[in-house]
Amino acid sequence: MSINFSEETGEVLTTTASLPEDHAEGSLRPRTLTEYIGQEKAKGNLEIFINAAKLRNEPLDHVLLHGPPGLGKTTLAAVIANEMGVNMRITSGPAIEKPGDLVAMLTNLNEGDILFVDEIHRLNRAYEEILYPAMEDYAIDIILGKGPSANSIHLDLPRFTLIGATTRSGQLTAPLRDRFGVALRLELYTPEELQKIVLRSAGILDVRIEPDGAYEIASRSRGTPRIANRMLRRVRDFAQVQSDGIITRAVADKALSRLEVDKLGLDSLDRKMLRSIIEFYGGGPVGLETLAATINEEAVTLEDMYEPYLLQQGFLTRTPRGRCVTRKAYEHLGVAYMGQQQMDSF
Repeated sequence: MSINFSEETGEVLTTTASLPEDHAEGSLRPRTLTEYIGQEKAKGNLEIFINAAKLRNEPLDHVLLHGPPGLGKTTLAAVIANEMGVNMRITSGPAIEKPGDLVAMLTNLNEGDILFVDEIHRLNRAYEEILYPAMEDYAIDIILGKGPSANSIHLDLPRFTLIGATTRSGQLTAPLRDRFGVALRLELYTPEELQKIVLRSAGILDVRIEPDGAYEIASRSRGTPRIANRMLRRVRDFAQVQSDGIITRAVADKALSRLEVDKLGLDSLDRKMLRSIIEFYGGGPVGLETLAATINEEAVTLEDMYEPYLLQQGFLTRTPRGRCVTRKAYEHLGVAYMGQQQMDSF
């Protein structure tokens, strides 16, 4: 998957994909529900489920976390493990390359442990068959040998909790999805929630920041904590080199403008998408593959990483004939609105 870089600085900033530099976020991750900011509805329900499971001295029911990337699904899984006082083993759907990998992880779990499977929608469909009895009956059947000499071995498993995370819940098979007792959708964060996250992260990183500076970063972070923390680190660099080390609103505005992130969080590729539809296709409609070829980008990158935010902000619409930009996009880019009749003539 390709990732957009700022044309001026070569800096990756607004992508929701996890980057190598994000691996340092471990120190910024909350460890308890009290520290976890935002997602109040999901967090409130989860707190009840956790307390009920602890009162019954049972493992938490299997949990499915779904929503856009970068919202804290892995972090929330770790919070659940901390709140339950159990260990968590982490893997991902693509990392499980053969059935033996999954069997080994299941048999090595201890009572009450959590198995966290990221990108669970990418798990091989054949391997899901192993999970069905494991999730329901805490047992698996292993076939040894082939043909008439084959033997079936029944293995009991400790009671465990499977937490699956996915950005595409619609791609989960119905049998697997139905075996999760708790399904929580994580929503995009508000600027106010992200401001609290930025202030908390700044405190951990020992960065001096004013509330207005934190809000400026939050309002351009596309509703995503991962992007907010990434922007905080980049703005910190500008503040230390070109200012007195304090992140004010003016410093944050100047730094993010240099990094080509505008007031609404759109970066250079977002604006390039919208301008291409306007300038080459009269505002649309235009097919995704055609648009991707026009701006020399991969269609899957546009669809997964850029379109969702543009759709949520009302800059882009999807029609049976393709993508169209809205009047709001014209106004944001400072382009005269052509009107629907004129667009239809293209």
